Amino acid sequence: MSRSAHPAGPRHADVLPEGHYSAPAADLNALDEKVWSRTVTRDADGALTVGGITVARLAEEFGTPAYFLDESDFRARCRAWADAFGPDADVFYAGKAFLSRAVVRWLTEEGLNLDVCSGGELTTALDAGMPAERIAFHGNNKTVAEIERAVTAGVGRIVLDSFQEIVRVAHIAQRHGVRQRVQIRVTVGVEAHTHEFIATAHEDQKFGIALADGQAAEAVRRALSLDGLDLIGVHSHIGSQIFDMAGFEVSARRVVQLLAEIRDEHGVELPEIDLGGGLGIAYTSDDDPREPHEIAKALSDIVTRECEAAKLRTPRISVEPGRAIVGPTAFTLYEVGTIKPLEGLRTYVSVDGGMSDNIRTALYDAEYSVALVSRTSDAEPMLVRVVGKHCESGDIVVKDAFLPADLAPGDLIAVPATGAYCRSMASNYNHALRPPVVAVRDGEARVIVRRETEEDLLRLDVG
Repeated sequence: MSRSAHPAGPRHADVLPEGHYSAPAADLNALDEKVWSRTVTRDADGALTVGGITVARLAEEFGTPAYFLDESDFRARCRAWADAFGPDADVFYAGKAFLSRAVVRWLTEEGLNLDVCSGGELTTALDAGMPAERIAFHGNNKTVAEIERAVTAGVGRIVLDSFQEIVRVAHIAQRHGVRQRVQIRVTVGVEAHTHEFIATAHEDQKFGIALADGQAAEAVRRALSLDGLDLIGVHSHIGSQIFDMAGFEVSARRVVQLLAEIRDEHGVELPEIDLGGGLGIAYTSDDDPREPHEIAKALSDIVTRECEAAKLRTPRISVEPGRAIVGPTAFTLYEVGTIKPLEGLRTYVSVDGGMSDNIRTALYDAEYSVALVSRTSDAEPMLVRVVGKHCESGDIVVKDAFLPADLAPGDLIAVPATGAYCRSMASNYNHALRPPVVAVRDGEARVIVRRETEEDLLRLDVG
């Protein structure tokens, strides 16, 4: 049987392939500002601080593992995106990256809109006071109950993802005597340079209605013919963790071509175009993400150029950054438990968390950085694999990195850029308790999502 066909999945290699990891940094104590939140630094004793608080104090008060979110950095990134796109565009924070009632309040105060994709996210948004008209509702298979809730709440837009959904939303809106503002999500056939599981604009996947064979054009025709719908635009999303703007350029060109076809056939110029999100962040020093103002200018230039060529009025642009806002603003703090040197291979560093608080490494082969944060060290670098405490060989947090050779049980290490998708995708595998999210700002720390307890687990187990 081949390795790739093994029922348990491919084996881990017995030896390290040549050049599979970068050389160690010149200074293991240095903190690359690209991957850490903006208020992170080291104090005079070498301990990492965030918002003016040391990790030792945070660990003592809140325990480990835990996510620590730099509130000042989060708010600053919200403002940077809003300022970059200006008043003539809309920025929707993608709630799937990480959502809580505190985050919703920050978004509301900083002037951003919110994109939700489930009934639970919608409930959180409304409960925390986000105005319904500033909410967009996504999803490839929205239930009747979810659509009903969205329509009756008065959400600003529902993104239609299938022919069945066009009829479903129209019927519910008519029953409630409203015209629901909608966009149609189209798959534009763009192959984004990202992991297969997070590329969303190629045709062989579950999202959207394909441009090919006139399917998107037919969806537009149906939406325009139904009294319960107010079609305001077209939506496209090409994937996640993308650094190359070329995919957005191709996507925008194809969407604008569709807008031109709609004008020519129906005499309607749709006023909005949503180019989705998916902009990448720095997980390691090798990553080189773009700044919001660069992204805004590039997307605006692309859409304006294509509309001028098609003789269309330039529509209002929407974007949906989630990871790009929250991702860099948090780190996960762990305590080192056991250390196992494997001669000629690497050293396994086991921490008190793992794939239950960060599934991305196992799921997407994601790469992360890691640092010793409870102290500094002048010891030689050693190649490590940071792993969790779960009963899985694939329970890996950081595949390959360098930490000081004097690392010991009880040390605190931190993995930066874990604000997006880590808590959102956290699980209770092995009945692990999901960690808390702690917001830190100006010398104060407060829990915004509390740590689960064993009582929480038992409360759901009805016996």
